[in-house]
Amino acid sequence: MANSASSRKRARQAVKRNKHNSQIRAKVRTFIKKVTYALKAGDKEQAQNCFTIMQKMIDQATNKGLIHKNQAARKKSRLNSQIKAL
Repeated sequence: MANSASSRKRARQAVKRNKHNSQIRAKVRTFIKKVTYALKAGDKEQAQNCFTIMQKMIDQATNKGLIHKNQAARKKSRLNSQIKAL
């Protein structure tokens, strides 16, 4: 348990940041799923629209340090190549 005032504050901040970061990660995962479902349905236009939104979300999460930059690049690259293959 936190004893000093500063450590109690850091514990409160950690809880708040964890909640915020979890929401951002969930949004990224949701848009990745939307692109994947559009790909499975064969809807190239819908996949492309969702992909542009997903790219922005992944880049924001990467800049905040929630996703490693190589992982972000890998996800974007793989999904983009799947869209082009349609």
